[in-house]
Amino acid sequence: MHFDDGQIPEEYKQYTGRKVFFIVLSFSVLAACLVVSVSLGAANLSLMDVIKTLLGMSGSARQEAIIWNIRLPQALAAIVAGSALAVSGAVMQSILRNPLGSPFTLGISNAAAFGAALSVMLQGGAVEILGAGLGGSTWLPLITTGSAFLFSIAAAIVIIVISRIRGATPEVMVLSGIAMGSLFTAGTMFLQFFADDVELASMVYWTFGDTARADWGELAIAAGVTAVFCLYFVMNAWNYNAIDTGDETARALGVPVNRIRIIGMLSASVLTAVIVSFLGIIGFVGLVVPHMVRRIIGADHRFLIPASVITGGLLLLVSDTAARLLLSPQVVPVSVLTAFLGAPIFIYLIIRGYRH
Repeated sequence: MHFDDGQIPEEYKQYTGRKVFFIVLSFSVLAACLVVSVSLGAANLSLMDVIKTLLGMSGSARQEAIIWNIRLPQALAAIVAGSALAVSGAVMQSILRNPLGSPFTLGISNAAAFGAALSVMLQGGAVEILGAGLGGSTWLPLITTGSAFLFSIAAAIVIIVISRIRGATPEVMVLSGIAMGSLFTAGTMFLQFFADDVELASMVYWTFGDTARADWGELAIAAGVTAVFCLYFVMNAWNYNAIDTGDETARALGVPVNRIRIIGMLSASVLTAVIVSFLGIIGFVGLVVPHMVRRIIGADHRFLIPASVITGGLLLLVSDTAARLLLSPQVVPVSVLTAFLGAPIFIYLIIRGYRH
């Protein structure tokens, strides 16, 4: 039955209005935090200086260099990474009908760490990280990034192949992901045991998720991939809502459950692989953010997915800014802070009872 605007029930307008308000409010807070984040650091800049520079009205070459070359790429990388990891977690939790579904818990990040470690070993430790000069030429980090990406995708493909053989049920996918995560973790530990000091330092450094690694080119790739997959997830919001009610109900509604589940899993894995291969491992964002958003606006994926995108970007941006300032002038990798904050938040959500 079709309703025009005058026939839409008032309760439904209020239902959607609260969710839309939360999304708009979160986006406004994210925009404000972006400007504030760019202004904070070892060289403090006023908010007006930042705004003028972003609008091309600054006459200071020093300010332009700090903002455009250092702080803005890092802040935008935090937003893109947080958005990508959060929406991947939201989709994985839905299609797997498991509150523990996330890129980190399903072994995708572990596979990336193994790929990076293997690349470091094969290159004999001659990896130049962030141009800091651990030896080698400038194209060697690209090999490490590519290796991390390929192993992430390989792990996702193995999980999907196993699920196709045994049936694409949530249980099979979750158990396969746990097994792959354990396997790649063991492989990484094996490589670290035989690595020399330089190789071991390279491996450990790579696993620290750090938004400062991305340059404008990598940021553009990550943002483009994130935008494409987020659009795909939004277009399938009704399918995810149907799957949440149970496979049989979803099939009765005409949803191709197995195909949606496999494509969704592969899409979330590819998106995660892109972020992890560029920035390293950033845990708990994909796990915690969807639960936080569900408690506020519910599990309707028409609103959950865009809200997770914005809230994930906001959470990682705030965490990244705090990590830069916490022990200034020393910069703490943002993955360390997200782990410290994510674990107690997730425990609190468990005690209060998660919504799905």
